[in-house]
Amino acid sequence: MKRLTAILTLLIALTVSHTAKAQESTYKFDMGGQIGVSGYLGDASSSIFSHPGFSGGLTFRYLPDVRWSLRTLVNALTISGDTRGMDDVFPNEGAFDFKATVFELQERVEFNFFSYGIGETYKRLRRWTPYLAAGIGISVSTCQGQTNAGFNIPMAFGIKYKAKPRLNLALEFSMTKVFSDHIDGPLSDLHQIKSSFARNTDWYSDISFSLTYEFGERCATCHYVD
Repeated sequence: MKRLTAILTLLIALTVSHTAKAQESTYKFDMGGQIGVSGYLGDASSSIFSHPGFSGGLTFRYLPDVRWSLRTLVNALTISGDTRGMDDVFPNEGAFDFKATVFELQERVEFNFFSYGIGETYKRLRRWTPYLAAGIGISVSTCQGQTNAGFNIPMAFGIKYKAKPRLNLALEFSMTKVFSDHIDGPLSDLHQIKSSFARNTDWYSDISFSLTYEFGERCATCHYVD
């Protein structure tokens, strides 16, 4: 956990320091929504999308330059699982299933592989770019009358495309590790065997499509001549 925190702190510091040196984007912010398909990996699932769900949320970015952004994401997902059909054998040959709704708030740092934008060819801007993202957040789930929460670490890879100067499309795959074994409600230690922390925590994923609109035009640099 300390190592992950140190990495995230370094990424944020690099973003802030890089702003003064890099080319600025035309607008300072973008905002929009996203929809997608969610998946779950935990005690009651052997593969991520064996029981797909629905996701939807709002996204807001601060755009310090054409390579970096700071993103706030508010999202809701449905996840579910069922041990029937799994290769695992549980004590007393038990079978378990659940359905849950997860609400998440995340702060991410995004890095564009290419300088992202339209026009200004001298800046070598491209209308599309792959990007990586990582961050920290909190997940709150409701399942079978129970509410549980845990900190999370999201990691994502995606592709952005600028359809118009202020309109952006993106397709993204994310994996989120939750530092709790109760996002799936009462399902915990189904094997009744102590194992590693990595195994006894839940993951969920999201394949999402987003549409965002840029705003907050930057003031042009003035070169005053007397």
